[in-house]
Amino acid sequence: MKNHMPRGRTSTLISALALSAAAALTLAGCAGTSGGTPTEGGGDDGIGVSLIVKTNSNPFFIAMQDGAKAAAEKNGVSLTLAAGKEDGDEDTQIQAIEAAISKGDDGILITPNGPAVLDAIAKARDAGLFVIALDTVPDPADAVDITFATDNYLAGQYIGQWTSATLAGGEAVIGLIDLFDDKAVTVDYDRDQGFLDGMGIELNDEKVNGDEEPTGSYTGGQGGSYTIVGNEASQGAEDGGRTAMENLLAKNPDINVVYTINEPAAYGAYQALEAAGKGGDDVIIVSVDGGCAGVGQVADGIIDATSQQYPVKMAEMGVDAIVKLVETGEAPETSDGLDFFNTGVTLVTDQPADGVESIDTTEAADICWGTK
Repeated sequence: MKNHMPRGRTSTLISALALSAAAALTLAGCAGTSGGTPTEGGGDDGIGVSLIVKTNSNPFFIAMQDGAKAAAEKNGVSLTLAAGKEDGDEDTQIQAIEAAISKGDDGILITPNGPAVLDAIAKARDAGLFVIALDTVPDPADAVDITFATDNYLAGQYIGQWTSATLAGGEAVIGLIDLFDDKAVTVDYDRDQGFLDGMGIELNDEKVNGDEEPTGSYTGGQGGSYTIVGNEASQGAEDGGRTAMENLLAKNPDINVVYTINEPAAYGAYQALEAAGKGGDDVIIVSVDGGCAGVGQVADGIIDATSQQYPVKMAEMGVDAIVKLVETGEAPETSDGLDFFNTGVTLVTDQPADGVESIDTTEAADICWGTK
């Protein structure tokens, strides 16, 4: 099995996008000065930070916003929230970056929706804003000043190791439900490839989903044979997960292992499996998120195991880092051996497997998405 090695760094993209359409973007100022009065923007009003998440429809990013609000209120920061219309919406994020530059923010926290935002990020950094990515490490990693994120490859490895151990040498007929099929983002291929690596399936290009040998042997657990039925995109949404699972079952109704990019996609996959009469113990479903709802789904047997991450911690650390930089000039540093700061990940299951460290849903419910 491969070890998770830090990705290489390349030069930052520096071409800039024209400053346009920022006025059309609706932004909400939601944390204020230490006196508690809400304000918007940076400049002369104090420290200004914009949090730009992928979408407002995913509870993960709502939790992240809540964490940023709490940290902003504690630090007297003027916080502006913005989000893409859906996961993968790069244009709206670009507009939000341009708006942050225009109003003189000190920093930007962003969960990048794709590579098209990198030019706008370069423009923000050239304008003197400190840019921190959350959750998703951009490619290249040094396109931002630093990233606070889950080690997504490790998160995938955990659920892959658990799956191979749980199969106890049985055949694995695998359906992979990813994020996108039209763009490559680190959170997508890191989780997918980490899962397969954790299973003990030989990888080809670690930055490409779906290029592995479709059949062969996995070496995790007791080892066994595998068939990869295919990769389907879900956009990280419940309806996308349902459609993706339907498409995979149409290719091979004997699927007994389902990897999913996140818990909304996992729940959609579960609905499709139930409709096809394949619920209960017929199929192993694994995922990444560890939100309170997802932990409840593990407890209910909808998801069998998930890797828990900590978005509130990411957002709080991001706000604190910008405040510290403004006040002291001290910038945050990456974790040893990584090109980002690892905010932690823990395997959650009520069906522990030998040799795979995990916590149960009772413990996971106490820390779901909070600071660990």
